[in-house]
Amino acid sequence: QVQVVESGGGLVQAGGSLTLSCVVSGTITGILGAGWYRQAPGKQRELVATMTRGGDTDYADSVKGRFTISRDGAKNTVYLQMNSLKPADTADYYCNVDTFYSDYGGGEYENEYWGQGTRVTVSS
Repeated sequence: QVQVVESGGGLVQAGGSLTLSCVVSGTITGILGAGWYRQAPGKQRELVATMTRGGDTDYADSVKGRFTISRDGAKNTVYLQMNSLKPADTADYYCNVDTFYSDYGGGEYENEYWGQGTRVTVSS
C-alpha cells in the first residue's frame, strides 16, 4: 500500500518561514509530478505549486517569489519551502503526488495519491 504523509505545519509569526514535507512510502518506484494545494477555513481548495515530471515548476501568483517546491527522489519526498509568510497563507496544506511502480515483469503503473494535510497558521 502507498502512504502520503505531510508534516512541518505549525504556528508562525508573519514574516517567518516553514518547510513542509511530503513523504511517500509503500509500493512505488518513484515520484513523477507533484503539487501542493491549500484550503483556508470556509474557502475553496486552491493550487499553490506544481512540479512536472521533467522538474519544471509553477506557482500561484499569491505565493510566487516566496514559496519553492522541490523533491528528493532518493527519499521519495516532496518539499514546500515557505518564506515571508503572511496571515493570508493560513490554511491546511495538502500534497498530491503522481507516482509510478515498475515490477519485475516489465510492467509500469502510474497512480495519484493525496495526503491528509498539515495545518499552517500565520499570526499577525
